[in-house]
Amino acid sequence: MKKPDQSSENSFSSLRNLPGTDTLLNWPEVKQLLATHNAEVVKFFIKNTMSNFRDKVKNGAAIPEKDEILSQLNLGLKKLTSKSLKPVINATGIVVHTNLGRAPYGTAHLDDIFNVLKGYSNLEFDLENADRGSRYTHVTELFKFLTGAEDILVVNNNAAAVMLILRAFCKNREVIVSRGELIEIGGSFRMPDIMKASDCRMVEVGTTNKTKIGDYEKAITKKTAMFLKVHQSNYVIKGFTHEASLDELVALGKITGIPVFYDMGSGLLTKANIEILKDEPDVKSTLAHGVDLVSFSGDKLLGGPQSGIIAGKKELIKKLKNEPMTRALRVGKTTLALLETVCLSYLDQNELARNNPVFKMLGATPESLKSKAEFLGKKLISKNINCKIVPGSGQTGGGALPDKTIPSFAVQIEFPKASRKDKTAFAENIFKELLRIETPMLGILRKGTLLFDVLTIPEDQIEEAARLIIEVYREVCRD
Repeated sequence: MKKPDQSSENSFSSLRNLPGTDTLLNWPEVKQLLATHNAEVVKFFIKNTMSNFRDKVKNGAAIPEKDEILSQLNLGLKKLTSKSLKPVINATGIVVHTNLGRAPYGTAHLDDIFNVLKGYSNLEFDLENADRGSRYTHVTELFKFLTGAEDILVVNNNAAAVMLILRAFCKNREVIVSRGELIEIGGSFRMPDIMKASDCRMVEVGTTNKTKIGDYEKAITKKTAMFLKVHQSNYVIKGFTHEASLDELVALGKITGIPVFYDMGSGLLTKANIEILKDEPDVKSTLAHGVDLVSFSGDKLLGGPQSGIIAGKKELIKKLKNEPMTRALRVGKTTLALLETVCLSYLDQNELARNNPVFKMLGATPESLKSKAEFLGKKLISKNINCKIVPGSGQTGGGALPDKTIPSFAVQIEFPKASRKDKTAFAENIFKELLRIETPMLGILRKGTLLFDVLTIPEDQIEEAARLIIEVYREVCRD
């Protein structure tokens, strides 16, 4: 029998010195935790905490002190019993911020759906005929009016919409797409990967900067199932460029009998007389070209909840509704309730500008933003925090309008008496500490400079934003 080496013997010896669950349960500090927390939860974290320490000791770490064990146990309990998803004040100037939940909901919209969501609803019940109904009827007519489509279908996001369409119409067949439109969306998901997962073959045509209608025509085979056009929503190709127009693709589709599908991504329903949106394609105009199907996101420029909307020809939507995958991708009552109330606001341009936060921010005037920044700045100065108002460059975000900025204003924190090294340290520490407080606030940390763009801070959050900056500034810079 092989004799264990000295390190193994020391490890086993150390493990025997770790306190067991029964021992910990008799510690006074743990008894206090049992008095304020569910006993099973406390026992779970005792086992979990000690298992982690056991692994560390096996790898040569020292036996933890009592305080270290209690600290880890308390930390685990705090994380479990505290809400992880919480409101964040967005001071980045990015309107549709992917990491902050994309499109925010208006208070009026949330108030409007409260009574629908707090109890039962007619989600799938036809009140007129006292019979089972379809959940999609609550938004179908609204979307048909707003987009000019013959019919629509809602799924849980736009990537799902693209996959459903490709799988339903192109499985084991070919889809022709321009090389200049092989986009990558958030999370490293790429169009070629989505096509592969949809069991269809991607046929690339043209070049990165130039694709002509003749390139599509030459690539057609007996296996061609669809022409796919993808909106370059999160990047721009400039210079010596050309792309086949929608009219050209639609004309080719009619001649060949091949349907045209346009993945629009950002999902603009109306330009609403907002300067930054004037060149962005909207869904209704796109369908008016004769495109067979379009898909777009609900939580970007539409300003609603995460969802993917498919709009287009009735017979094609009917086929999608009958696909088995559609049930797996369907949306729930919360999404439909929000979509309905958001879409209703599109019927009145005044209400849209007033109650849809995305359009309210995109349409904000420079004068109103400067006034907001000055208010925030005065609040900070009144508490002896040096700052100045500087021009800001807001962005639409959400992978939309990447080459355009929104004129805005930001409050920049100053540290006049600090060295260059200390200024950078103060800015970084304030930035990080603002993310660790009960109501986190995300600002802009740029080359050691800390700014707060007011474009994305609602009027009713300016006072709170000032209070949080003041508290954290005092904590970080108190010495």
